[in-house]
Amino acid sequence: MRGGVGVRLSGRLVLVTGASSGIGWATTRRLAHAGARLALVARRREALEALAREIQSGGGMARAYPADLGDPTAVRRMAEAVRRELGVPDALVHAAGAGRWLFVEETPPEEAVRMMQAPYFAAFFVTQAFLPGMLERGRGVVCVINSPAALQPWPGATGYVAARWALRGFTEALRLDLRGTGIAVCSVVAGRVRSAYWQHNPGAIERVPRLARLIPDLTPEAVARVVVRALEKESRLVVVPWALRVMYALHPFAPRLAEALVWRTGYRHPRAGRRG
Repeated sequence: MRGGVGVRLSGRLVLVTGASSGIGWATTRRLAHAGARLALVARRREALEALAREIQSGGGMARAYPADLGDPTAVRRMAEAVRRELGVPDALVHAAGAGRWLFVEETPPEEAVRMMQAPYFAAFFVTQAFLPGMLERGRGVVCVINSPAALQPWPGATGYVAARWALRGFTEALRLDLRGTGIAVCSVVAGRVRSAYWQHNPGAIERVPRLARLIPDLTPEAVARVVVRALEKESRLVVVPWALRVMYALHPFAPRLAEALVWRTGYRHPRAGRRG
């Protein structure tokens, strides 16, 4: 898979993490429609197997590989099974992610660790497991799905933001590592997505800065379309929707202004005064 002229996904093997729900689930279905062969990875076996059966019933090829991606031993076993049964993936899509929006003192230590495990360590361990084979073949794509928090923090979500910054650092460092090897690294940054996340994390919606609420919501299916196009074009960075793209482009030129706007329109710490 090489950039510049576009890539056909039909017949290519794509591994998707976080495939049991949200963006990962929608991306998997979109990739199946494009004719990709699929390795589906997440912790929830039943949800993965149901999705694999749905794709197979429609004439596609998909297999479920349940694994805890924060555990390097589990990732190693999963990767061995994928290579043995399907081969080395042509593309990796990192959609696994978790984390509540909490201040530092609200965050249990074990939960802070889990937030680093997914998305950051999940992406690191899975890429590490498959990269040697991709390098030997001399082609492939690593696509990382990230949050606007990877560029601009907001108050009340410290552990979540830190994990997303770690994922961004991994993505950019990996791109430099792999330059000239035939392996492309792309990043998809999506704004607020209408998903079950908000129901599973009560109180999170109240911590979205009012400024960000001006940006239209996305559906998982809309993000999935963007991810598939990014894979086909081997794009370096794609930001959606357009309003977030404008903010993303302006941020480097006025970072302190962006920080002030986010703080003034964001969720205040209970001990914060009126002046920041």
